[in-house]
Amino acid sequence: MHSSFTSKYHIILGSQSPRRRELMAGLDIPFRAISIDADESYPHDLKEGDIPLYISQEKAKAYAPQLRANELLITADTIVWLEGKMLGKPNDETDACKMLRQLSGKTHQVYTGVTFTRIIEGAPVMESLVDKTDVTFRELSEEEISYYVANYKPLDKAGAYGVQEYIGYIGVSRMVGSYFNVMGFPVEQVYTKLQCLMI
Repeated sequence: MHSSFTSKYHIILGSQSPRRRELMAGLDIPFRAISIDADESYPHDLKEGDIPLYISQEKAKAYAPQLRANELLITADTIVWLEGKMLGKPNDETDACKMLRQLSGKTHQVYTGVTFTRIIEGAPVMESLVDKTDVTFRELSEEEISYYVANYKPLDKAGAYGVQEYIGYIGVSRMVGSYFNVMGFPVEQVYTKLQCLMI
């Protein structure tokens, strides 16, 4: 089955995230990873899953002029959504601690938008999906929050945490949906979509 993936398209993962690259590699499908410099701002009337969906499509548009007919581009974006507001990447360690205090003892949503872009009849064609996971944190102590931020420096992570790190081990009490989506890449859905696109 994996030979059929490579026979039709060369897969490009447009992400500088080491976690996305690691998860994509776990599918045992050949790909190459690139970094895409794209504007990650979005219209302020967007909410929940529409935000990462929009940003993943903007990343695709930024690279589309370079895309060849035998290539398939995958772009993604992940956000944390808490009580009607988006938590992006923290500005600094103080901001990271503030975000974790907000998440403490509550349930939030993690949304990832993934866009698949191909060239069909000379023009880029995009197909997208959005995955959602509900994540519940137990009450976190100030010591736990400070320790995590100081030692793990989660400034590159939406919501100021990585579920695969210390804070996820000790803090996440319940999860409904894909664990890998919380890491930033819903690999099962990506794999299923790739199977459809490769037929």
